[in-house]
Amino acid sequence: MKLASHYNKASIIISASMLVISGLIYYLIINYIARKGLDDDLKEEVGEFFIYVNTNHALPVAQYDENQTSYVKTNLKSYNTRFYDAPYANPNHSEVKPGRAVSGLIRFKGQNYIYTIIESRDPTEYLIQIILLVTIVLTAILLLVLIITNMYVLGGLWRPFYNILGFLKGFNIADTDTIAIANTNVDEFKDLNDAVSKMSARVVSEYQGLKTFTENASHEMMTPLSVITSKLDNLIQDERLDSDQLKEITDIYSASNKLSRLNQSLLILVKIDNDLLQDNETLDLSVVIFDKAQQFQEIIKNKNITLTIELNKLEITASKYLIDVMINNLFSNAIRHNKITAGEIKIRIAGRTLFFQNSSNQSELDNELIFNRFYKGKASDGTGLGLAILKNICNNYGFEILYKYCDELHVFEIDFN
Repeated sequence: MKLASHYNKASIIISASMLVISGLIYYLIINYIARKGLDDDLKEEVGEFFIYVNTNHALPVAQYDENQTSYVKTNLKSYNTRFYDAPYANPNHSEVKPGRAVSGLIRFKGQNYIYTIIESRDPTEYLIQIILLVTIVLTAILLLVLIITNMYVLGGLWRPFYNILGFLKGFNIADTDTIAIANTNVDEFKDLNDAVSKMSARVVSEYQGLKTFTENASHEMMTPLSVITSKLDNLIQDERLDSDQLKEITDIYSASNKLSRLNQSLLILVKIDNDLLQDNETLDLSVVIFDKAQQFQEIIKNKNITLTIELNKLEITASKYLIDVMINNLFSNAIRHNKITAGEIKIRIAGRTLFFQNSSNQSELDNELIFNRFYKGKASDGTGLGLAILKNICNNYGFEILYKYCDELHVFEIDFN
């Protein structure tokens, strides 16, 4: 839920609660005032009642001055006057409505009576209902105004924040564009805008420096490696070398090749991590796998490996270069670790899932470490970056890659959904 929505929710709940509580208190106060007014009227009615009895020497009729009056003989010598709610039967209508009553003691012609005078609460109830209805309508209007204010006024107030947030979401470290300053009168947003601008400029500057250093270092490293490899090629072809010298030179040649592969792998990881390869296009994965299988055909044949391929058309959108690297690493990994007699590699596409299986003399690998950089099996002679590159490519495009060990086969499963 967005920040504005949280604020709207909190403000509306608090405002509604306060309005309801205030309305309830207001109703109780109005009700108390109305009852107090009825009780004062009943006190006047009691005074007039006593005046009537003393003047006329008779008890009033049951319907006296639109009030209902009743008497009950009693032997009580004292009785506290009390006020309470009681039903009021309107003589002109058959319905019974709420009323307010007062009871007290009167002595008439040597006999004590408990009198009860009931006055209708209908006018007061009607007034309370009108006041309550007006209060509810005003509360609803106030809440509606509050909601509209939060939606439009506060929405515009938070617009600079969402502009900055949108910039951060789309920020690419490889871009040299600085953040566009949003016009706002809010000091906090101005400070946030300045901080993000300075941060992005500093990050881009440091990244450009690191990128330049990495590219220069890689270029300078490749030059001596090329010279070393070239010289070693010439030495290997020298027929004057004995077997021990040839073995030493071959080891150096293998080490220089490994260093070259390591350098290229690290450069690929840097490009993937910083999303520098954005030449996306629609590719048929089955065609890429078939072409790569043709390239590795000679090596597979020389190692006496059986290759089984079941391919269906599977279109994905990605960088052709990265997908080529991914399939190349899968083939290289499957071939390099197939150090058994009559090994096998099985490649299958089912739906939008690619299965790459290979036999090996190694047991199950650690599922939690296999995709870490520089993690290698005990008998591996690789750089330890092939599967890390594979994992990074999948993460870059939102593909899911899993490793399993099933029926003595190492299985890599990539879900392109």
